[in-house]
Amino acid sequence: MNTAYQIVVCGSIVPDPLQTLEPVTGPAGPALKNEMMLPAVLDPWASHALYEAANFAKHSAGSKVWLVSLGPKAKLQQVMMTVAQKVPFELIALDGPASGFTDAAEVAALLTEAIQSIPGLDKAKLLVFGGWESASRGAGATMQIVGERLGILDQFQGVDELKLNPDGSLEILERIEGGKHQVSRCVSPPALLGWATGNLPEPKNNPQVGMVNMRTAMPALQKAKPVKLAGESLTFKSVSLPKQLRETKIVKDKSADDIAREIVEWIRK
Repeated sequence: MNTAYQIVVCGSIVPDPLQTLEPVTGPAGPALKNEMMLPAVLDPWASHALYEAANFAKHSAGSKVWLVSLGPKAKLQQVMMTVAQKVPFELIALDGPASGFTDAAEVAALLTEAIQSIPGLDKAKLLVFGGWESASRGAGATMQIVGERLGILDQFQGVDELKLNPDGSLEILERIEGGKHQVSRCVSPPALLGWATGNLPEPKNNPQVGMVNMRTAMPALQKAKPVKLAGESLTFKSVSLPKQLRETKIVKDKSADDIAREIVEWIRK
C-alpha cells in the first residue's frame, strides 16, 4: 500500500552548544548575552526529526516534507545555508525570537497557524514531527499543544523509530520508563511524533539538494511573517548559570566497595 504523506517538521534554531551561554536580564526580560552574535544551529532534537522525516518520505513515493521554523530571519538564513544541503524540504519561516525564555503555548499557536496555511493540506495524510524536547524551549509541551490545536489525538513522544507496515499502518517505537521501549501501532494519519534521537546518522552535505532547497528557502525567508511573543503570562525572578561544585579527595589502599559506599553516601547528602 503506497500513500503519499505530508510531513511537517517543527524546529527552530539554537546557539551552537560549543559556545558559552550567559543569561542576562534586559529591558524585555531574560535573554542571553550577545545572543545575536552567537553562531546558531538547527535544534539537535529538531534535526533528528527532520532527518527521520526525509528518510520516511524517501520510502513513500509522492511524500513531501516542510520545515516550519520560528526564529530571527537573519539567523535562519545563516543556518539554512547548511541545513538545506542535508535533505529535501520546503521552508516555512516565521520571523520572531528563538529564545528559550518564551511561552510554549504562544509558540505552539504560531506554529499551528503556519501549518494550517500550507496550501492543499490534507489531514488524512498529515504527519507532524518535532523534537521530544528542545535545546532552548525545553518545556516539553510545545509539540503536544500543536497537536491539540490541530485536532491530532494520536500523539507519540520519545520516538526512536517509525516503520510503515504493508497495510499502511504505522509502527512506532517510543521510550518509556526503565530504559525500555513501547511498540505502538497507529492505523493511519494524522499523527504527531515527538522524536528523541532516532537511529539515523546525520546526512552528508549534498550541494545539489542545497541548490534546490534554497530556490524556495530564500523567497520564504524574504516573505517570513514577523511575529511577536508577548509573554504576558511569564515572570522570571532571576536567571543565572548553574553553580559548579567540585569535591575531590585522594585516598590510597581503599577497596572498590568502600569507594562505592562513600559515593552513595555523598549522593544521598
